[in-house]
Amino acid sequence: MNNEFDSIRPFNDDEVRPAIESLLHDRQFSHILKSILPILPLGISRGMLKLATVGIHSTLGFQLRFMKPVVNHILRNCSTEHSFRHKGIEPGKERYTFISNHRDIVLDSAILDVMLHDAGFPTTCEIAIGDNLLIYPWIRTLVRLNKAFIVRRNISRHELYESSMLMSRYMHHVIQEKHENIWIAQREGRAKDSSDQTQVSLLKMLAMGGEVKELNIVPLSISYEYDPCDYLKAKEFQQKRDNPEYKKSKQDDLTNMKTGILGQKGHIHYQTGRPVNEWIDELANLDKADFFTELARRIDNEIHANYRLFPGNYVAADLLSGTPTHATHYTHKELLAFKEYIKGRIALIDLPNKDEAFLRERLLTMYANPVLNHEQAI
Repeated sequence: MNNEFDSIRPFNDDEVRPAIESLLHDRQFSHILKSILPILPLGISRGMLKLATVGIHSTLGFQLRFMKPVVNHILRNCSTEHSFRHKGIEPGKERYTFISNHRDIVLDSAILDVMLHDAGFPTTCEIAIGDNLLIYPWIRTLVRLNKAFIVRRNISRHELYESSMLMSRYMHHVIQEKHENIWIAQREGRAKDSSDQTQVSLLKMLAMGGEVKELNIVPLSISYEYDPCDYLKAKEFQQKRDNPEYKKSKQDDLTNMKTGILGQKGHIHYQTGRPVNEWIDELANLDKADFFTELARRIDNEIHANYRLFPGNYVAADLLSGTPTHATHYTHKELLAFKEYIKGRIALIDLPNKDEAFLRERLLTMYANPVLNHEQAI
């Protein structure tokens, strides 16, 4: 067995049972479970969870037996509808590296796994997750059970090179030898203003361990009708404006995770774009720097073109510009409803020096940017 990747890989199947046992006996994890019990099936307790994990001896088994029912319950209770369109890819022998915009810390990849399985794909995804989110031991255990591999953050330049090389080699290993899919966000962290752009450095990292074509990249667009964390993002914008040294605490990260999971999202839509390998040869004559810049631009174009846009997105774009440019995409009733929605989100922000005009502009920008980017892409 290759031990090169032990520091970043998910659990191997022979490590799954001990990991489950340690998780179920972690008091902090039990406390977190109690905080999300209202949305889980009635009667669930640590004892029931222990029973639910009997017979699980693989990470895929953990995803399908444990995670999938939980994610489905979240979708039923915290969204009005969810949909998946996978044009250009089909279940079969191919494995894919899904590069997507980033809407939710926890759910982006978890929902994708459910949608892939329901669509008949033979396996789910290994998931790239930053170690900055692994703030407690139970989180590290849980994500490694959920087929996550670890991305190191906040390290020196030398360490960054070594870490990037290791991760790139691991991702090529996952596609070529483990025959698993991969999910990775197009950039480090969520785009708090919902203007989604692929980091060129990410694509350069992917090429460190082998040819980019080997990874079979598929751009993936994630669209939420409502972002449960929108008011928290707006709040953070003001905190950073007022204090450039402001940094979120561990409790802030947990609050964002919990709000993202439990908050109402409206319609959730996932859609794949054209696989990169269909057109990557068109870039063969570019020099290295231009190649990665153009690759990022085209991935962005696919993601932006495949957004699912909702009335609130169009209302936000018009309120921001002060023109009725997109008025054919919403009714007067939807206009009034979205105005009330924004008013309600501002009311949730607990700052002593709340700048309501600034917060309103930030919230509207979050919902308008998908429209603006989509119009540039189509």
